[in-house]
Amino acid sequence: MSEVSTQSLSVPVPGGIIDLAWAAVTDTGRRREVNQDAMFASYPLFVVADGMGGHVGGEIASASTIDRLKVVADAGAVTPKAIEKALARAVKDIASHPEATDDGTGTTLTGLYLDTSGDTAHWVTLNIGDSRVYLVRDGAIVQITTDHSVVQELIASGRLSPEEAENHPYGNVITRAVGPSEGVTPDYVRLDVAEGDRFVICSDGLTKELTDYGIRHFLDENADPADAVNAMLDAALENGGRDNITIIVLDVGSASGAVTEEGAAAADDEAVADGEGLADGGAVADGDAVADGTDGDGADAAADAPTDDESSPTQR
Repeated sequence: MSEVSTQSLSVPVPGGIIDLAWAAVTDTGRRREVNQDAMFASYPLFVVADGMGGHVGGEIASASTIDRLKVVADAGAVTPKAIEKALARAVKDIASHPEATDDGTGTTLTGLYLDTSGDTAHWVTLNIGDSRVYLVRDGAIVQITTDHSVVQELIASGRLSPEEAENHPYGNVITRAVGPSEGVTPDYVRLDVAEGDRFVICSDGLTKELTDYGIRHFLDENADPADAVNAMLDAALENGGRDNITIIVLDVGSASGAVTEEGAAAADDEAVADGEGLADGGAVADGDAVADGTDGDGADAAADAPTDDESSPTQR
């Protein structure tokens, strides 16, 4: 495992400056031979992908997805439309790769980006599958994303308790993924920017080994993002390390002049499904993007650019 360091950046946004700090780590774990996770952590986009599929299929799927999104992020125009175009191209990359032959080849995708295009900066989370984004605000930890999994559907319908879900035989079966047989539209959630917020973006290799409260404990004990990801990784490995483990911790430091009113709880934000965009007040129909300019040639061209890696319910 390479040495993990904390990166920091002061970001100009409408009305002020936001200071960000983050660190990321990925590990094969104790029981897997190959790490099928992939990640990208660089402003303005922070994402994790957890691949699945026989042989090296999962590794191809997660790497192809992250490669396509990295190009969009590097172009500096991250929007739902650009994300979805990049994912559509990633699906083509996966389907055309000679080693991605398993029908179950695909990947989860979760993360967030900072939208600075409007009058006020906002975070936007995106999710396909059962990797997760957590937010710690005012001492409480909240899971922002909703798992696309069989057990989550059973919990939502009242047929299964969260405690029963811990050891359910279908615990590894997800209902949405980025792959040749799947759609590529994430769920989105819009969040206000608040000073002191801490985000955790992770594959289920972490949440199989640590509870939500365990994650919060290591965040509370480690103010530096690099220390926090290392502490969580060490604990997950000690608890069994049954899967690949990927963790990004992203901190919002001072946010002078850029923070919206306090008290806008993360849980009150509305999810946006079916590829609809986001605007003030929640979901907007007709596929509107987060802000004007999503048809910009720069982002579309970036998503079209080739990558170096030409590369139904799904069980990992």
